[in-house]
Amino acid sequence: MIVQVAKRHYSPEEYLERETQADFRSEYRNGDIVPMAGGTTNHNEIVTNLCVLKSQLRAKGYRLFTENVRVWVERYRVYTYPDVMVIAGEPVYHGTGTTTVTNPSLIVEVASKSTKNYDQGDKFDYYRSLPSFKEYLLVEQYRWRVMQHLRTENGQWLLTDYEAEDAVVDLATLGLQLPLRDIYAGVDFSLPEEENAPNPEGIV
Repeated sequence: MIVQVAKRHYSPEEYLERETQADFRSEYRNGDIVPMAGGTTNHNEIVTNLCVLKSQLRAKGYRLFTENVRVWVERYRVYTYPDVMVIAGEPVYHGTGTTTVTNPSLIVEVASKSTKNYDQGDKFDYYRSLPSFKEYLLVEQYRWRVMQHLRTENGQWLLTDYEAEDAVVDLATLGLQLPLRDIYAGVDFSLPEEENAPNPEGIV
């Protein structure tokens, strides 16, 4: 006989307490705590390449943050860590600390084989519920491809797919151009597509 064990659900407060003591980052998804996968060298190259925008953005009144700053999505009760996010003006913090924000304008996720469907699906749904959110880039690690979703004036989302090595992403929200060659500088497409396991026990 198989005995069904009830799944443990956590409050946001329990998640935040656990996160301060954890050795790895986890997302919170409406009661579930989901360990995040480890990074790859390609993933890290792309994230650090995007940081070159920081000085240009500062002059325009934007702030850029990477990986260790959380976003709280109230509608879906989700805490998540975007790979890169840009905020117009000053961060609007959630809670009493400075680790969680609620007002990203642009978010970039660097997709892997295991996260691509989630990044394009549920996670994009979460982000779209944020009033400040206007632009989303999904960057693949092992080929030239960037998917850009841009919120139009009538609230619709426009998809533009960039796959050519000489393509240039028009970051309409920021008024900047971003060549794919700059995004993928130092990336080795010949590496096998893999990533470190998040936590051998899976969802905690």
